[in-house]
Amino acid sequence: MNILGVALEVPEPHAEDLRRARESFGDPEARTVPPHVTIVAPVSIDPGQWDEVEHHLEACARSSAPFRMHLRGTGTFRPVTPVVFVAVAEGIPGCEEIERRVRRGPLAIERTFPFHPHVTVALGLDDAALDRAYASLAGYEAIFDVDRIRLYELEEHHWRVRREFPLG
Repeated sequence: MNILGVALEVPEPHAEDLRRARESFGDPEARTVPPHVTIVAPVSIDPGQWDEVEHHLEACARSSAPFRMHLRGTGTFRPVTPVVFVAVAEGIPGCEEIERRVRRGPLAIERTFPFHPHVTVALGLDDAALDRAYASLAGYEAIFDVDRIRLYELEEHHWRVRREFPLG
């Protein structure tokens, strides 16, 4: 079995800023999980499904328009899950449209939680670290264009971009 994820990337220089911040909170995934908005959380697939998944994502991307994303401030999923995130202030409809299209066909996978576009900056840490993450990024802002969907494959505890699919 292979493990894949589908996401919208946070581009540089914003990605490095968020990586450094996540690392400063003590999150061990800071250097192995690139900053992103998750469209499909990690899921196992049979190696024979890659072509079908890639064709599906290509069609989804082709029928989705690029859009502006504005990240601003922080949020949390506590007490349900120990997560602090940077909030999506602009671009939610674009994220939702892509998520609806992608979660069909070979990626029609049951969600654990409702879709809520965000960029995780602290996960599974103690309350003090989560509080620090929440407070220190409360004034964070980044604006960029989303113009592609990324398909990731988990290889030896690191996410590798398997393929990118341009929007439009």
